[in-house]
Amino acid sequence: MWNLPNLITLFRILLIPVLVVVYFLNIPFRETVIASIFVLAALTDWLDGYLARRMNAMTKLGAFLDPVADKLVVSSALVLLASDSSVLDRVIHPMPFAIAVTIIVGREIAISALREWMAELGERGAVAVGAVGKIKTAVQMIAIALLLYALPVYGLPIFRIGEIMLYVAALLTLWSMIEYLRAAWPYLMEKG
Repeated sequence: MWNLPNLITLFRILLIPVLVVVYFLNIPFRETVIASIFVLAALTDWLDGYLARRMNAMTKLGAFLDPVADKLVVSSALVLLASDSSVLDRVIHPMPFAIAVTIIVGREIAISALREWMAELGERGAVAVGAVGKIKTAVQMIAIALLLYALPVYGLPIFRIGEIMLYVAALLTLWSMIEYLRAAWPYLMEKG
């Protein structure tokens, strides 16, 4: 049960309170530390899945914990960003930023519920992660990392690039949610 991939997933979950605490500290290189914690969490998302497949160490616990960890990391980072007045002062406009955050977090909740329901029907495979979902996740993770780092690099407006990528991630989020709902639609329309 507590194999290496599951321990890595647990480590990702334990990084969340570290991210939250460091976010509110006034320490040297704060932005670098915060972004590094988030990037480490994002990389462990890839690593635990890769190792589980490579080591043939997939477990029910891992299948449960991995998506929960992903959603907790992303939601925690987005809540931190959306509740930070210094972030809201820097975005193009607070309303589209809040809408993008709401879309991403709301989709995570809706699709989690949909997957749980489809699993109860024995049809979880009908809502498996597709290509758009994987691209969405990559864009979303990069966007959040850039927003957390926020400092210009060689004159590049990292914060603004992260903000625009977050809007792209929100659009991809809607697209992937429509794909999931389309796949589940026949089951949703059945009489219960």
